[in-house]
Amino acid sequence: MKSLKKLFMNDRAFYWKVLTLALPIAMQSAIAISVNMLDTIMVTKVGEVELSASSLANQFISIYHIFCMGIGMGASVLVARYWAMREMTSLKKTMAIMMRITLLLAAIFAGITACFPEKIMMSYLAKKEAADAETVALICEAGVKYLTYSVATFFFLGMSLVCTIVLRNVGKVRYPLYVSIGAFFVNLGANYVLIFGKCGLPRLGIVGAALGTLLARMFEAGMICGYLFFVERGIGFRVKDFFMKAGSLLPEYIRISIPVLVSDAILAFGANTVTMVIGRLGKEFIAANAVTSVTQQMSMVIIQGVCQAGAIVTGYALGEGGEVGREKAQRQGYAFLGLGMLLGIFSAGVILLIRNPVIVAYDLTPETAKMARELMDAISLVILFQAMNSIMTKGVLRGGGDTKMLMLADNVFLWLLSIPLGYAAGFYWHMSPFWIYVFLRFDQFAKAVWCIFRLRSGKWIKKIRA
Repeated sequence: MKSLKKLFMNDRAFYWKVLTLALPIAMQSAIAISVNMLDTIMVTKVGEVELSASSLANQFISIYHIFCMGIGMGASVLVARYWAMREMTSLKKTMAIMMRITLLLAAIFAGITACFPEKIMMSYLAKKEAADAETVALICEAGVKYLTYSVATFFFLGMSLVCTIVLRNVGKVRYPLYVSIGAFFVNLGANYVLIFGKCGLPRLGIVGAALGTLLARMFEAGMICGYLFFVERGIGFRVKDFFMKAGSLLPEYIRISIPVLVSDAILAFGANTVTMVIGRLGKEFIAANAVTSVTQQMSMVIIQGVCQAGAIVTGYALGEGGEVGREKAQRQGYAFLGLGMLLGIFSAGVILLIRNPVIVAYDLTPETAKMARELMDAISLVILFQAMNSIMTKGVLRGGGDTKMLMLADNVFLWLLSIPLGYAAGFYWHMSPFWIYVFLRFDQFAKAVWCIFRLRSGKWIKKIRA
């Protein structure tokens, strides 16, 4: 009973704080997913070649997106702590380092994209028989066009992502949400006009899709960065601060932030490996997984919002300093664990409730529909544990500065458990789709158990130097 009480605090202010942080973040994530769905639907109207080309080209852009999230989320550990400590100089130095790394990375990705678009596309296109050579060439050609017009996107995407994360960590979560809503409509309007040639403009097809996305990113970055650099007064970060001397904070930034970047990058590579395993299980399994992918993303929206809220709230608590701050962070950590359990149960119930309507909405063969239903069942089981461990590992423990141990745990469980077990389940044990998916996501079960012991140990709370 005493352990159960730890999971559910009698503190309305705490839960209200989590809600006010998590809900706008979750809504912003849902809008981002909707934008991706919108792009897919509109490009599909142009043709399957263009759809394949834009999808593969965005695989490369998504690598940069993951790097930026790693840079931003790593820096957020410092930002939240310094904000609570009112160490504004250290906070500004953290932001300056973060932005410089982001822009340097954007320049590298933009340079590679501008110089080697064809090689990028061919790296995603498997070698085909002569009969398919023409199709491969068409996809490559269309993808090169998309990438060529996406070169500038890296700079705007990176800056809007990292600046949004900073604003979230100082409690300003509504403004980025409003900007995302605006960007959604910019993307919708630009895509409609440019892809299909409306309002007297020529029909640009896949080039229009790339330009529509670029315009939306420009709008987003302009509004977010403009607010942060010229309007926001709490931090008071201005353009001149970008050039401030920040070398004294660089070792601390590297110690805390780089493990997050490395962990997220390797996990992304691991996720691609899981996708490769799925891709070799047959077209029915691929189609069934595609049907369930949006459901998976949407089911994690609220959980991801609570994850980021967990990192922010933990940073605030530890920023108060001393034993009082540690005890508060530990107590709130158990409360976040309880929230993870409840959200896991809720999400699993929603997935089971909507699985049949979602599957029926697609024109699937009976065999593929059966597989999709099994995958939905598997997702509902996995999310029970994924909700709990995500809120702890990507939220509370990361907010405590335990980034090196998290990097180790993430990759050990993925590469030594999930990928070998999933591969064996599919190719050696010939198990059902339900068990193949469960084993492919087995790291979620293992991390759920591990993070409880890590929380109890108290070793996850690390000191931050200003």
